[in-house]
Amino acid sequence: MSNIPCPDLSERPLAMTCTYTINAKPGDVFAAFTTGFDSWFAQPGTLSLVAEAGQPYFFYNRDEWGRHPHYGRILEIKRDRLVEMSWVTGNGEPVGTEGAETVLRIDLMPDGDKTRVKLTHSGFISEKSKQGHVDNWPLALDILDDVLTSA
Repeated sequence: MSNIPCPDLSERPLAMTCTYTINAKPGDVFAAFTTGFDSWFAQPGTLSLVAEAGQPYFFYNRDEWGRHPHYGRILEIKRDRLVEMSWVTGNGEPVGTEGAETVLRIDLMPDGDKTRVKLTHSGFISEKSKQGHVDNWPLALDILDDVLTSA
């Protein structure tokens, strides 16, 4: 655990978790959640991310999903095993995290030539925000799996 302060989620206990097996090695999945976010999630050309604890990041998600800014800071990182970041989305509309600073944690566990991903997203401000992420994170992981499988 790093000494980077985490957001206080004590008054926002809404969280979701999903698990997914991706047909790629942990190093490839780790890269996709750090330096390769724009190969599957971020709009190409908008990603600013240094994979080090304490570093800020920014990107717009893919234009075809509706242009929404995503920003935060890397909280903890363990190469090929863990990425944890604060995660804020919002453009003045009640979408994404509705401007609340949430925490996204991605645990990577090797499974032969595959990677088991446990994605936990915590600190939602509303049930609607949580449900949107319950619905959309598995779809995003499908896209990631497709991108990494076709690489």
